[in-house]
Amino acid sequence: MSTHDILENLSARLDEAQSPLARLDAYYDGRQPAAFLNAKSRDALEGRLKALSVNFPRLLVGSVAERLRITGFRPFGADEADESVWRAWQRCDLDTQAQLAHVDALAYGRSYVIVWVDEAGQPLVTVESARQMLTDHDPATGIVRAALKRWVDGNRHHAVVYEADKITRFAGKENALSVVETIDNPLGEVPVVPIVNRSRLLDMHGASEMADILDLTDALNKVMADAMVTSEYFARPRRWVTGLEIMEDEDGNPVNPFASEQDRVWQSENPETKFGQFDAARLDGYGDLSAVLTQQIGAISGLPPHYLGLNGDQPPSADAIRSAEASLVAKVQGKQRVYGRAWSRVADLIVKVRDGQNATDYETVWASPETRTPGQLADAAVKLSTIGMPLEALLANPLGYTPAEIATIRSQRRAEALDATGVDLGAFLVGEAAQ
Repeated sequence: MSTHDILENLSARLDEAQSPLARLDAYYDGRQPAAFLNAKSRDALEGRLKALSVNFPRLLVGSVAERLRITGFRPFGADEADESVWRAWQRCDLDTQAQLAHVDALAYGRSYVIVWVDEAGQPLVTVESARQMLTDHDPATGIVRAALKRWVDGNRHHAVVYEADKITRFAGKENALSVVETIDNPLGEVPVVPIVNRSRLLDMHGASEMADILDLTDALNKVMADAMVTSEYFARPRRWVTGLEIMEDEDGNPVNPFASEQDRVWQSENPETKFGQFDAARLDGYGDLSAVLTQQIGAISGLPPHYLGLNGDQPPSADAIRSAEASLVAKVQGKQRVYGRAWSRVADLIVKVRDGQNATDYETVWASPETRTPGQLADAAVKLSTIGMPLEALLANPLGYTPAEIATIRSQRRAEALDATGVDLGAFLVGEAAQ
C-alpha cells in the first residue's frame, strides 16, 4: 500500500471515529445531551435547568488513572531500574504526559505515544490523542504497520504518515494535501505505540472504560431531573380556595387575588369561602431509586461505595476501605499489565533513538495501586526487611520511591555512614592534590 493510500484510508477511518469520540468527550465533561428530560419537564422548569449531570463516568476514569503511576523501567532480570531511561523520561515531562495518556486511553479506549528525535539529537516523546491519531495493525500479528497524525493549524491542514521505513509529512487545504517532506526512518519500525484499553483479544482500538455505565448515568440523571421538577412544583404545598368569585383583567385573564408572600394573610368577605392546601409530594422515592442506580454503577465499574457517597455519615474504617477497594485495585493491576507492555516498548524506542540499537527488554515499574497510610507502608517495609529484602527493593515497593529518589537516598546513606566513621574525605583529596 502506498503512502497516499495509507493517508486516504486512515483519514477516512479517523473521520468515522470522530462522532463516537465526541460522544465520549461529552460524557466525560458532563455535557451529554439531556435526552431523558422530556418537553413537559423542560417547560415546567422554564429553561432554568440547562444541564444536569451526576458525572460518575469522569469519576471512574479519574479513580483508575490516579492509581496508574509509573516509577521507572527495569531491564528484565535486573534488580535496579535503568536511570538513563528514567532521565529521558523526565526530560520529556512524561511524569505529567503519561497521566494524560492514561486518562485518554480510559476515556476514549486508546491513546498514542510517538518516539522520535529532537533538534539536539535527544529522544523526544510526545503523547497524542485518539481525536488526532490512528494506527493500522497487521491482522496476523497485531504489530503496528502504519500510523497517521492529523491536525489543523489555522486554515492549514497537516498530516504525518508514519511507516517502518519512512515518515512523510503533508500539508495544504482539507482533502488537498501534498507532500512537504519525507524522512528516512532508521528504527526499522513505526515509532508510534498505542496504549489500548483493550477488553477483547481482537479489539486493536480498545473500548472506553465508561461505556458500561453511560446508560445508567443517563437513568440517574433522569431521576435527579425528575426530583428537581417535583421539588419545584409539588414538594411545596399547593393551596386551594372555593366560594370565591374569580376576577378577570381587561383581556379576560383570571387574576390571582392573593399575594404569594409568606407574611401576607389571605382573606375574603364571603362567608362561604373556604381555604385549604394539598399535601406536599415526598421526595423519598427519588432518593431510593437514585441509590439503587448508584449501587448498580458501583457494581459494574468497581468503584467502592465511599467513592459513590453510599456510606452515609459514618466514615469507613481502614480495613473496610481496603476491602471495598479490592475490585478497583484488581482492575488497576490489570491495566498496569496491559499499559506496562506499551510503556516498555516506549522505553525500547527511547534507547533505539539514543543509541541506534537496543538489545535490552524492559519492564515497567509501577507504584502500588493500594490505598495505604504512611504508617502501614513503613510497617510493611519493616516486616519485609526482616526476611532479608534489600533496601532498594523496599524503597521501590512497598514504599513507592522513584529510581531518582532511591539513588538520592542511597547517596545520603553513604554520606551518613562516612560521617559515622569519622572519615574525612577532604584530607585524602588535599593529599592527592599536593602530589
